[in-house]
Amino acid sequence: MNPPSLPGSTQSAEPPEREQSPWGPERRLPESTPAADAATTRAQEARVPVDLGRRKSLNGEKLFRWLTTGSGAAVLVIIVAIAVFLIAKAIPAIQGDKVNFLTEKTWQVPDRVFGVAALAFGTVYTAVIALIIAVPVALGIALCLSHYAHRTVATTLGFVIDLLAAVPSIVFGLWGREYLIDPVRDLSAWLHKYFGWIPIFGSDGPYGKSILLGSLVLAIMILPIITALSREVFQQTPKMNEEAALALGATKWEMIRTAVLPYGRPGLIAATILGLGRALGETIALAMTLGGTFVISWDVVEVGGNTIAANIANHFGEADDFGRGALIASGLVLFAITLVVNVTARVIIYRRREFRSAL
Repeated sequence: MNPPSLPGSTQSAEPPEREQSPWGPERRLPESTPAADAATTRAQEARVPVDLGRRKSLNGEKLFRWLTTGSGAAVLVIIVAIAVFLIAKAIPAIQGDKVNFLTEKTWQVPDRVFGVAALAFGTVYTAVIALIIAVPVALGIALCLSHYAHRTVATTLGFVIDLLAAVPSIVFGLWGREYLIDPVRDLSAWLHKYFGWIPIFGSDGPYGKSILLGSLVLAIMILPIITALSREVFQQTPKMNEEAALALGATKWEMIRTAVLPYGRPGLIAATILGLGRALGETIALAMTLGGTFVISWDVVEVGGNTIAANIANHFGEADDFGRGALIASGLVLFAITLVVNVTARVIIYRRREFRSAL
């Protein structure tokens, strides 16, 4: 037993023992030496030029940026090139026209009397009627696929709807002319019998190739576009909004009416306008189902109707140089209408950032 140390004693006390770490004995890093530091510095200096050179030679970010910029610029160049071509070919015909090209309804190119008024009216009128028919059906299908149908059924039905977009337009035209014309003829007679007091159903016959037939075929053609875009918009609705509406006691339809439809309204408008752009440019199907007259009439059941694209398809093969210039002039008007419609659609889409990924 060691005697206690007295105050003022010169006896050195033993250093206290270091407590053992519960994680095991301490490990010290090896002390760096001047030689090791110098070797590390030389290795880093030797490696830096190699890394910089490799980064400069394999700079994928810059290459990707130039490729995307070039692709976007190429689209603008193509649009400008098309516009320049149409203007250059249309100006001689417009200058040789004896009447006002934008207000004249007749199309007598050999007599230098032709205008695009009736054709533009038929183009817009047929497309609008097709939208009136297709939009409610497309929205119903989109809601069924996104909120009602089982996942397996929704996937299968969605594939079938999308498959309609792959059917060539000439097939729709042949089908409408051969098999749909008789039901439309009977429907036109029924509409005139019970709703003949409405001007759009005022014709008492004969019935056949009409705006109603062309609009029905066109509605089936634009149905996949509006359905696909509307379905994507409905699927972008936040689940919290839907669950909150259901938690407050709303039914399924009340949840859709208060949470889904208001949220997707800009996307639905954009989908409708994109479908309108598709309808305005349809050619072969309408050339087979419209009567080909050059009149401005609101009656949808009488034989007649014509559009810019259908008129170009019907008369381009037999036209001379001046006639082709007149047809190209009408194509310039269709190009302007379609461009305005598509630009309007893109503006509506980009008004809300939530729909950029969906559309």
